[in-house]
Order: sequence, then structure tokens, then C-alpha cells
Amino acid sequence: MLLERNGALKPSGIRSSIAIRLFGQGPLTRTGIPAFPRSVLLAIFADMEDKRELLRHTVATLAYRTTRALENAPESFATFSGCGRQPIQIVAHMGDLFDWALSAVQGSERWHTSKPLSWHEEKARFYAALSAFDDYLASDAPLHASAEALFQGPIADALTHVGQLAMLRRLAGSCTRGENFFVARIDLGQVTDEQPAPVQPFA
Repeated sequence: MLLERNGALKPSGIRSSIAIRLFGQGPLTRTGIPAFPRSVLLAIFADMEDKRELLRHTVATLAYRTTRALENAPESFATFSGCGRQPIQIVAHMGDLFDWALSAVQGSERWHTSKPLSWHEEKARFYAALSAFDDYLASDAPLHASAEALFQGPIADALTHVGQLAMLRRLAGSCTRGENFFVARIDLGQVTDEQPAPVQPFA
């Protein structure tokens, strides 16, 4: 939330603490709220919004690539074994990652290791957790975890597991079809298993 007085912007809550950390304690208003020059705060808030948008694009990319890694996989793929965790266990872990990510941004960080459900239910749970996290990022609610920590933790971890699933598809004899992901149609908020067809699939 921003308030303006005498050409200075006064941030409240988490944004005030960020401004103080970056620029030191500014002059105080009559109510004791730090005041900072408009240019300083607008730059901070623009940067925060840019980071949220990049996080949302990364989450949409994760949804797209997870769909590509799992589409047309036979039911037997869920319990393919011999290479560490089974695919159903990996997808369950990915759902746990975004339950954790959501709790972190809400300011009540907690971890829970889920017992895998059925293959269909576990895939649905993953996309539901991803959607809930994206909905929070799209809102005006404050992030109680930094964008950097969210990326290097749950998001990067999940992207690693997508590659693992794609590798397991090949080992299980059910290869995915490659494509040029650089030109893929990926949009903010596109975080379900309903994804557009590849723009430039490999032969």
C-alpha cells in the first residue's frame, strides 16, 4: 500500500521494510511511517512486479513442460521402477513443492510429505497446487518469501524433476516428442494440463 504526502511516497508493511533495508531509514512522517522519494519507491515496486511476472512465466513454463513430459504416457509409467523414485512419487513430490511454496509466500512456511494417490489424482493435485501458487502471485497480496528464494528452491527443484520424468519416459520405452521450447506458446496463468500444441515439434 502506498500513501503520498508532500511529494514523498510512504510504503506500508513489507514494502517499507524492503525500502529501509535497501536505502536506510528515510525521514519520518507525522505518523512515524518512513517516507522515501517517489523515484526510489516506484523503482522498487516496479522491480518487485517484474519479479512476480517472471516467476509466473516460469511457473507457466513448468506447467507446459510437465504436460509435454507426461502426455501420452501409458498408465504403467506411473510405477516404472529401477531408476530411483517412481514417476508417481516424483509427481507427488512436485505437488508437495508447490504446497510448500504457497505456504512460504503466505508467511506460514511448512513442509508436508504426501503419500502418493492414484496416478490420475496425483497429476491433478500437482496442477491444482501450481494453480494455487500462481493465483497468489497474480494477486496483490505481499510475498513473504523473496522471488530469488522461490526460484532457487521449489521452482528450480520442480524443473529438475521434469527433466527426470522425461528421461524416465525414454528408459521406460515411451519417449516424449522433442520440440523447440524457445518458440512455445506459454502465457501467464496457463498452468493446467491443458496446453497448446507444440509450435515447432522435432521430426
